Amino acid sequence: MRAGIVGLGRMGRTHAENIVNNIPSIKLVAACSIFEEELIYAKENLLVEETYTDFESMIDNANLDLVLVVAGAEVRPSMVKYAIEKGVHTFAEKPLGLTISEIEEVVEVIEKNKDKTKFQLGFMRRFDEDYLYAKEIIDNGDIGEITYIRAYGIDPSSGLDTFVKFAKNSNSGGLYHDMSIHDIDVIRWLTGREFKRVWATGANFARPELDNVGELETGIAQAQLDNGIMVHLVAGRNAPHGYQVETEIMGTKGWLRIAPVPEKNMVTIFDNNGVKRHCSASFPERFKQAFINELSHFVKCIKENKEPKVTAYDGLIATKVALTCKKSLEENKIIEI
Repeated sequence: MRAGIVGLGRMGRTHAENIVNNIPSIKLVAACSIFEEELIYAKENLLVEETYTDFESMIDNANLDLVLVVAGAEVRPSMVKYAIEKGVHTFAEKPLGLTISEIEEVVEVIEKNKDKTKFQLGFMRRFDEDYLYAKEIIDNGDIGEITYIRAYGIDPSSGLDTFVKFAKNSNSGGLYHDMSIHDIDVIRWLTGREFKRVWATGANFARPELDNVGELETGIAQAQLDNGIMVHLVAGRNAPHGYQVETEIMGTKGWLRIAPVPEKNMVTIFDNNGVKRHCSASFPERFKQAFINELSHFVKCIKENKEPKVTAYDGLIATKVALTCKKSLEENKIIEI
């Protein structure tokens, strides 16, 4: 299948390199970016046939079967709508937009064209083998009724300086929309329940200058689902040891912990410094196979005319919860969803 991609930052390059190196059913033939260095990278490293600086031109002229929209969240809604209406199957990274109203417009366009054009959102944890195994255990009833979930999503400290520079010039959507949205989605998926109320707080101890741009270095949210399940979310950008993603599910008959230690691999080092295990350094490393699996699933859905497992509606609901967390932080109160 002929594919194009818009946006070749860290996430875009992850998807593009996975296609070129790991997904033979997709041929990356076109790339779009407003940055010349990204287009040079696409030609020299990805060997794409065509490069564009205008998204609509790529959709109109590159004869694509599918497109990956990995540009900034502020432009994703218009890009997704244009591609879908032109009949190009579309995979988009999260979040699908920065506001509820613009995401609702995207959902409407996708629903209107769903008989001819497929869409999938990039919630890759649903395709991670560890999370899939945990869901199987939950669905089998092996840990009983879920009572409590704790989820960590913290980026490595090595990226904090870069984020501070980004935050001074761009809108991430806020910590909960940018980071916790994955935990929000995976909790909805694991439990089959919806968020009912949230209370959030946060602070900037390592980078107090983020106060001036309305961003957070570390934040938490307490939540309750519609059946009473208690939830604790921790999101941040300052994990000194590496990329920390951990999920704990407590049930009436047992507990599950997914990646309590973010181990890089199964190797333990014994030397004059003691005993140690290396950690995953980034999300492309930790979820490499999940990223491959989600795109492979999307291609299969296109070929077999099936609905992808992750929908635009999932993105809409996760954004509603994330933005409610942000509102709770700003107003310092519990908010019903």
